[in-house]
Amino acid sequence: MISVKHWISGFSFSLVTAVVSITGSTSTVGAVSLVNGITIPADSTDLSSSSTNSANTNRLGFFSDLYYDRNNNVYYSLADRGPGGGVIDYNTRVQKFSLDVDQNTGAISNFQLLDTILFTQNGQNFNGLNPRILNGNASVLGRSFDPEGFAIAPNGNFYISDEYGPSVYEFSPTGSFLRAFATPSNLIPRQSDGTINYVDGLPTISTGRQDNRGYEGVTLSPDGSRLFAMLQDPLVNEGSPDGRRSGNLRIVEFDTNTGDSTAQYIYQLESLADINARVPDNLFGANAQGRNIGISAITALNNNEFLVLERDNRGFGVEDPTGAIPVGTKRIYKIDLTGATDVTDISLTGTNTLPADVTPVSKTLFADIAEFLRNAGQPIPEKLEGLAIGPQLVDGSYALIVGTDNDFSVTQNNSNVQFDVCTDGTNFSQVPIDSGCPTGQSLVPTFVYAFRASQQELAGFVPPARVPEPTTTAGLVLLASSALFLKRQFKSIQG
Repeated sequence: MISVKHWISGFSFSLVTAVVSITGSTSTVGAVSLVNGITIPADSTDLSSSSTNSANTNRLGFFSDLYYDRNNNVYYSLADRGPGGGVIDYNTRVQKFSLDVDQNTGAISNFQLLDTILFTQNGQNFNGLNPRILNGNASVLGRSFDPEGFAIAPNGNFYISDEYGPSVYEFSPTGSFLRAFATPSNLIPRQSDGTINYVDGLPTISTGRQDNRGYEGVTLSPDGSRLFAMLQDPLVNEGSPDGRRSGNLRIVEFDTNTGDSTAQYIYQLESLADINARVPDNLFGANAQGRNIGISAITALNNNEFLVLERDNRGFGVEDPTGAIPVGTKRIYKIDLTGATDVTDISLTGTNTLPADVTPVSKTLFADIAEFLRNAGQPIPEKLEGLAIGPQLVDGSYALIVGTDNDFSVTQNNSNVQFDVCTDGTNFSQVPIDSGCPTGQSLVPTFVYAFRASQQELAGFVPPARVPEPTTTAGLVLLASSALFLKRQFKSIQG
């Protein structure tokens, strides 16, 4: 078991036991409140290996996404492609853990790691190395895997979105690969000659998802029939002159029976002008709209409404280990697909505005996380990436759990040499990986926050369906049907 500390050397993180009111312009004042938070030290280890703590072997990493399994009262969290930005060998995995939630206040405590599940195919591990390094060819995806979004199917299988493809895969609860969903052709990264290139960005690729901006989040409709995968940012070619200056990114809808895409919708990021108004002395450049601003997670409320976590690339983390640069945005929005245009066959190449006949998903502010943390006197982490609707509390409200990705507290230079990042909140050091931090400094930790959302605010929430456990004849029949379906629908992995 991993012990949880409520502090990092030089960066005190006291539990916030009092309810903190929302400030700023929002239609949901008082409906969401910050309850408390815990800190998980970055030198913690997962359960994948009994060897000495090593960044690319068993250093505990999450929350690239966060999922609450309310049927079993456990949580799952992804560790993305591992330390080093896709250039360090790392077997990709998901962490399973428990977390106590006070039924009266919503406060979280007692984090306990339960299992570390590795992703495999035919006994071979999926790996965080990029396709050029792992497979010797930037056009071959193979088992290169950057898992960023997580959901559980009604039959208990895992749906996981990947940034490299972008891809959506289905795995068994033990991490064994079952099938890949079909990636829409307009999302696949290609060079001007049509060659697929899963590694490089502009100017090498000219169409498809931006590099490291694939499917950042995934969620299911409550009945499990539709899956929604969300790109982190606009396509590389959809903007003027490219996607970095656009705020229009795509949500892709899939039929979980066939694995085929059935629709695409436009989600509009907050305008750069509004974000820059909050950081007048540290403005984002014009080419930051669709690159430095993006989404991190999506979770379904019901068949049409979702919560989306949107953020900038600033805050306390490996690139800013003292939290010196002002944060522009860390927000949760509620979105609705009702009335949104299916843009599967509509290209936004060369424009930052939508055609008159295209309606994006509607969007309203749900919670301003940066404002909550700022008012509570806490550091604002860079990578708020995990979002889950937790247990319902005694008064009908819900716990809302948000987690941060600390990048394993690893950064790299322009030559892809990797370093551990150590900080005391005022000063920081970059040291060789696994060499240990200087006295008084610690690796950048992971934070988990508990918010409380009123029953009124989440009135439309429908918990996801689950197939009954095989303790009855009906349950056995359902599971047998699911197994037969998967056998028929099995598809080979891309590449």
